[in-house]
Amino acid sequence: MGKLQDFNIALASNKVVYSPGESISGTVTVSIASPLPYKAIKVNCSGLCGVSNRMNDTSWASEEQYFSSTLSVADKGTLAVGEHSFPFQFLIPVSAPTSFEGPFGKIVYRVKAVIDTPRFAKDYKVEKPFYLLNLLNLNDVPDIEQPSSAVITKKFSYLLVKTGTLMLRARSDQRGYAPGQVIQLATEIHNKSGKDTGYVMASLIQKVTYRTKRVTYDLRTIAEVEGAGVKAGKHAEWKEQIIVPPLPQSILSGCTLIDIDYFIQVSLKWPEVLVTLPIYIGNIAINTSPRTPARAAPPTPVPRLPPRPAPRSVPPRASLGVTPSAPPVEEGEEDMEAGGLESEAIPTKSHSQQDSSGQQLAFSPSAFSYAPGLTFSEDQRCANPTSSSAPLFCVSTGATIPFFSEGGATPVPTTCPLILPPEYSTWGYPHEPPPTYEESCSSPNTSGNSSGNSRR
Repeated sequence: MGKLQDFNIALASNKVVYSPGESISGTVTVSIASPLPYKAIKVNCSGLCGVSNRMNDTSWASEEQYFSSTLSVADKGTLAVGEHSFPFQFLIPVSAPTSFEGPFGKIVYRVKAVIDTPRFAKDYKVEKPFYLLNLLNLNDVPDIEQPSSAVITKKFSYLLVKTGTLMLRARSDQRGYAPGQVIQLATEIHNKSGKDTGYVMASLIQKVTYRTKRVTYDLRTIAEVEGAGVKAGKHAEWKEQIIVPPLPQSILSGCTLIDIDYFIQVSLKWPEVLVTLPIYIGNIAINTSPRTPARAAPPTPVPRLPPRPAPRSVPPRASLGVTPSAPPVEEGEEDMEAGGLESEAIPTKSHSQQDSSGQQLAFSPSAFSYAPGLTFSEDQRCANPTSSSAPLFCVSTGATIPFFSEGGATPVPTTCPLILPPEYSTWGYPHEPPPTYEESCSSPNTSGNSSGNSRR
């Protein structure tokens, strides 16, 4: 650096994760070997979102800025030989969205320091990123504790002449989860045909929408579990669990360029049928403790009524020509709904969240969330040879999930192998997104219901 020996930014307490409305403070340190004239020394704190149609491209097609504040820590003068420190402090707006990093866009925050030197001299710049976590409280989402369910009935032909009917029903125990929680998934399959079905698959899928003039979708399978098929003429049930890994939250409040959606997709290999269950991923889990019931009002006295006359006999409905209000039950559906078929349990064949021994992976709570003042016991920490003195926490920012240490240690990546979701492929424009829950319900030969509405 010539005259400049050291130029860096240090955040107070080595903090890297902040909340909206919080103050961010630190110190700019400058060490020089010879006198350095300058016009100004400025510090800027900013946050922005950039989106592109090409993967890992920083030439943004669309961009929006959330805030940009500049503070002049020193006016025109000359820095003497030695070390100089300049404190700064900024207030983060309450409307700033959570940090996010994906292949087609990102939400980034940084502190940047500049030494503005006289004309024809070299300016010096340094910057330091930080991360913002705008917590999503799942308890603020209406009906979040209710289950999400969907059902589809399909008629299909096989062997050219034979036909059969199949019903696939899936249900999750609730509509919202926090990282580290377990999704309880129950699936029923009624196979009223003479042919065995293909295997059943349940997937936790993330859909990220990047909004430019040409919308780009990024679909990622976070976790998968596969079960065996259902034999001809059988009614089978399949119950499985999916652990929610560290993931960015469903709602990036304050951002208009990036949308994040999650859903569980349950499908059969053959015949090709699927249902989707929309869910939310948040930071604060659903409060399942029972609420105190309101005190009941005293009963209102009911006046006595005179006895009613005996009802007149009514002739059978068929003789009156009355059309029933409910649609007629299709052939075979009554037997399926009544559970007339022999029931069996579907065995699980493979699970992306199991290790080689077939056991489900155990996730450390310290890998899923961060809150100011959060501490963890020694046995909850992931192994990290470079920083054994400080607990770890995770900031989920999409495609890459960086880990940092809390306290005075330097931020380092974790070596814990059980936290990151499995590798999966991505697709960009013009790949069409999967059908929404409403679209899957309104498609031909399909019927469905859900306890909640779509987020869009």
